[in-house]
Amino acid sequence: MLNPTAAGSALPAKCIDPGAEATIGSAAEFFAGIGLVRAALESARWAVKYANDISLMKREMYRNNFCDQDFDDRDIRDIRGREIPDVDLATASFPCIDLSLAGKHAGLDGQHSGLLWQFLRVIREMEDRRPPLLLIENVPSFVTSKNGGDLRNAIAGFNKLDYQCDLIVTDARWYVPQSRRRLFIICAATIPDHSKADSFDCDLRSPAVLSFIERNQDLDLVALRCPAPPIQQPELDTVVETLPQDAESWWDSNRASRFVESLSDRNRERLETLKGCGELTWATAYRRTRNGNSAWEIRGDAIAGCLRTASGGSSKQAIIEAKEGVARIRWMTPTEYARLQGAGDYQIPTTVTGNQALFGFGDAVCVPAVTWVLEHFINPLAEEGAPGLIASAQS
Repeated sequence: MLNPTAAGSALPAKCIDPGAEATIGSAAEFFAGIGLVRAALESARWAVKYANDISLMKREMYRNNFCDQDFDDRDIRDIRGREIPDVDLATASFPCIDLSLAGKHAGLDGQHSGLLWQFLRVIREMEDRRPPLLLIENVPSFVTSKNGGDLRNAIAGFNKLDYQCDLIVTDARWYVPQSRRRLFIICAATIPDHSKADSFDCDLRSPAVLSFIERNQDLDLVALRCPAPPIQQPELDTVVETLPQDAESWWDSNRASRFVESLSDRNRERLETLKGCGELTWATAYRRTRNGNSAWEIRGDAIAGCLRTASGGSSKQAIIEAKEGVARIRWMTPTEYARLQGAGDYQIPTTVTGNQALFGFGDAVCVPAVTWVLEHFINPLAEEGAPGLIASAQS
C-alpha cells in the first residue's frame, strides 16, 4: 500500500498511526532502499517499526511514500543491536553488486555485499531479543558465489544464532512483465514439524539450490512446505506509458539510426517484425557487451529484462514502440520502472532526478514477489506462534 505525501503535512499520513492495520507482527527492515520491501510487508500485514539505509536519496523517495520517523540513515557498521526495537521479523535486501553475474565476483568479501556480515552482527548483538524470523533477499548467483562458499558461510552464521534456514528462488515475471529471479533465505528460530516438507524437491528450489543443499548436509537446512508458484504472464503493455508522438522523450533520427546500426542480424529481424505489426506493440532493449563490443539487443518476448543499476554493470533499458512500418525509441521512464517492480502508484519526489529514480527502482525489489514469499512462508510460521514471537502490533 503506497501513499503519497499528505497535503500540508511534512510526513506521509501513514505516520499518524503506524502499524494500526497490521495483524501479523512487527518488522525491522535493513537496506531499506526506496521502501519496496516495506510495501510488501504492509501488504502482507506487517508493521514496520525500524528501517535503515545509508542513501539519503533513497530516503527522500522512501519518506515521500511511507512514514520515515523510524528511519535510521546511519551506516549499518555504526548500528548496535541494543538500538533495534523488539520485532518479530527482520529483513535484509543487502547489496548484490559483489554477488551479481554483472559484477566483479568479490562475493561476501566485497565492500558492498559483505555488509551482510554487519546485518548478522546486529542480529547477534540483539542477544535474547533476536527476532524469531528473518528474511534475506539477493540474486540467485549468491548460491554459486565462490563455488557455494559464500552462501555456506552465511547459512552457517545464521545457524550459529540458532536459526534453521530454507532457500527458494522466485521470479518477478510471475507478477509483472520483468525477468527478475531472486533468492530468498527464510530463517526461523523454531519450525513446527507440520510446516516441513518431506523433500527439498519443489518448483521454487532451482537445480543450483538443490545441488547446494545436497553438498552441505551438515548445515541446519530445512524444507518448508512449498506451494506452487503463481502462473501469470503479464505483458509489457500493462506497464507502458503511452506518450505522444511529438514527446521530447523519443530519440531523434540520428540516435535512432545509431541504435539500428548496432543491432545484430537477429535483432534487426526482431525490429522488422515489430514494425510489421498492424497494431501498436512494444519491446524492450538494452546494451550488452559481447566479445568486447557493445551493442543494443532487443528482447524477443513481451517483457523487460531485469532492472539493474549502473553500478551493477548494466545500462538503462530502452523501449521500442512500433506499428505499421514505423518504430520509435526512448528510455524507459521512472513510472514504467515503478510498474515493473509492482509499485505502480509510487510517488517520486520532485527533489529526485529521473536517473536517480531509475537507480532507486533498479536497486529495489519486486513488491508482489516479496509479498508472496511473506504470505506463503513467513506468515504461516508467525501465525503458528513461533516461540518468542513478540506480536507487539497485536497488543
